Amino acid sequence: MYEKTLSLLEFDAIRRKVAEAAASAEAADRIRAELPRRKPQDVAELKALVSETAVRIASGDEEKRDPLPSIAFLLPKLDVDGTSLEVDEAFALGLFVERGETLKRWLLGGGSPEEITPLRKLVLEMPDCAAVSRAVFRVLDKEGNLRDLPEFQEINRRIRGLARDADTLIARYTQSEETRRLLQSAVPSQRDGRIVLAIKANFRGRIKGIVHEVSATGQTLFIEPEEVVEKNNEILIERRKLDAEILRILRNMTRDIAEHRQALGDFHEAAIYLETIRARARYSVETKGCFAGLGNLVLKKARHPLLGPQAAPIDFAMHGDTRTVIITGPNTGGKTATLKTVGLFALMNQFGLALPAEEGTSLPVFDGLYADIGDEQSLSQSLSTFSAHMTNIAAIIQAATERSLVLLDELGSGTDPEEGSAIAMAILDHFIEKKVRLITTTHHGVLKNYGYTRENVENASVEFDARTLSPTYRILMGIPGESRAVDVAARNGLQADIIAHARSYLADRSSDVSALIAGLKRKQQELEAGEALRKQEETRLREERRKADLKALRLRQKEAELKAGAVGNLRRLLDESRKTLENLVREVREGELTKEKTRKVKEFLRELEEAAAFQDAGLEEEAQVLAEESRRFEADAMKPVFSKISPGAEVLAGAYKRPGVALRPDKKDSWIVEIGSLRMSVPEKDLRPLPGAKTGKKPVIAPPDLASTAPAQFEISLRGMRLDEALDALRRQLDAAVLSGLQEFSVVHGKGDGILQRGVHEFLKVQPQVADYYFSRPELGGFGRTEVVLKL
Repeated sequence: MYEKTLSLLEFDAIRRKVAEAAASAEAADRIRAELPRRKPQDVAELKALVSETAVRIASGDEEKRDPLPSIAFLLPKLDVDGTSLEVDEAFALGLFVERGETLKRWLLGGGSPEEITPLRKLVLEMPDCAAVSRAVFRVLDKEGNLRDLPEFQEINRRIRGLARDADTLIARYTQSEETRRLLQSAVPSQRDGRIVLAIKANFRGRIKGIVHEVSATGQTLFIEPEEVVEKNNEILIERRKLDAEILRILRNMTRDIAEHRQALGDFHEAAIYLETIRARARYSVETKGCFAGLGNLVLKKARHPLLGPQAAPIDFAMHGDTRTVIITGPNTGGKTATLKTVGLFALMNQFGLALPAEEGTSLPVFDGLYADIGDEQSLSQSLSTFSAHMTNIAAIIQAATERSLVLLDELGSGTDPEEGSAIAMAILDHFIEKKVRLITTTHHGVLKNYGYTRENVENASVEFDARTLSPTYRILMGIPGESRAVDVAARNGLQADIIAHARSYLADRSSDVSALIAGLKRKQQELEAGEALRKQEETRLREERRKADLKALRLRQKEAELKAGAVGNLRRLLDESRKTLENLVREVREGELTKEKTRKVKEFLRELEEAAAFQDAGLEEEAQVLAEESRRFEADAMKPVFSKISPGAEVLAGAYKRPGVALRPDKKDSWIVEIGSLRMSVPEKDLRPLPGAKTGKKPVIAPPDLASTAPAQFEISLRGMRLDEALDALRRQLDAAVLSGLQEFSVVHGKGDGILQRGVHEFLKVQPQVADYYFSRPELGGFGRTEVVLKL
């Protein structure tokens, strides 16, 4: 049932998009096979890694995106003693290690080296496999070709000398007027590595030698002249020696690599895992999402990620002890879309992805997500719509636990309304008793009353605009909705006389319920308006209190200044008195000195000093009180409503002091800060105004939604297309790459007759946004694949 839910909620489409962001086929395969995590700790660890990597991507530092070759199938080969890797296999291993090390360095490039974050810890634990790449590239060059090693040089010299001798012998036939007429072609060819001449069949006896091949028409014989046979034999012997030496070098290289087999396996596993993390982070940055917090199920301005720009943002919440929400309202109003959005967001959150929603979105971690959405009637299995729903719900009941989320669409539909309502309420009773989180949609009026009479159950509805007779797709929590079937039917073209009859049938039966619902809606609107006024008044009062505290503080500071002036005067008096008394003492000493005079002088000085010290102590105590008042005032001023950091201010955020823009205050003394294309909540104590930057508000311009444009791909395949179709697809890829900031991508056109290859190159040659293009390396496709580099 869980796998079925993933399909119903189109989670596979999300996984495919994430896999397309991976720079490794192995990482992409792993992403497509992964399931959302189910344990809170696993989800938290995964999101921490993805979030940190997303910040790294958004920082703007140059990111190397060279693809990682697939090497998993090569690793078991290293376990076999005496085995030898082929040249292309060794090249793939060397490239993987080299590019894996590049990925490590890029991930470690951000932040403070002393701070050990989860991502840095994971990267630092990767083994060092530099010895593997050194072993490979001692033998191979960076293009994957064998180097001209000293072991090969002598053999190659002998082969070149023998080849020159053979060419000289062959030239006697091709340059002689007498023998040239015997040849079909003056250009010698090779058969099985041996030089031969193409002789006309009617002259076969004129040149002695070994016949290696006869043409299909029988008109040409490929003959190895007797004089050349020995030279060809010597060349063949030397080539076999060269092959043996190459095999020996490759075997020794393989032995050196095999010594690091365990480290290489661990390195491979860690690099592929990091690439799956980077793919998730890249998807999160490109979709400009936010990472959901852990808590109640709360979605703010949530947009379904697969609907593009036409997705209507929804707000949905299950606060407190609410475990069940019953959504009612008109057809096409967004009830089913809400179910799918909630379900897909839960899966994406547990897959470690940012969500296309606003900050403040939070989700629990579910141990299972089960959905019954849509019509699954089957003639082959004798299942009606109602039977199919009941089969699914029975399976869900068996699997769901207190930590599960269940989504049921049109509960109780497809059968008699009275019996369907009874079954629906019994099913709800069961899930409520098991404390399962449940969201269901329905048109049954009885279930609206059920929502009011059960604890931990809340009604919700999709809003309907009575003036335009169309849904607004806004979710109203706490009140049920009307189905508005008659209005929807009229809007979709049902004849007016039929609509009038339908309204007459409903007039006597539903007026009371409609009035109740309308009254509830008005009450909801009044409460929302009152809440807005209350917040405005609270803001005004806090501002007035801040101004009053500031005025009082300034008065006390002025008082302290006056006291400080008085004490200064006292100090001056003390100094003058000291001088006077010293003069007095000197006079006394010059005259008649008595103990009584001396005692009085000292006592006077001591009393004067004590008075000054008392004044100093009082002043110091007052200064401490004023300092504490100032700190308290500054702390109040730093609260979100009166923060020194205003919306639109340029700031340095976090421990790494990354530049960003403060958008708006968040809960718990935090701000929503945009760093690059990523938005996150940052504690206000970790924010500092950017020196010299503007601190006032500035307009925030929403980026254009490019969801309707096909996303740029790292590799586009044109094989099987006609030239005009291929160039049209390539043109769309170029547009998408420019819009999304993709600087490099690959075009697979194949070799074939070369029509696509030439057409693609001629097209790229005249494109102003193309900086360069060239054929791929042999191991990546060679002449059948072109690498395209766009201008910055």
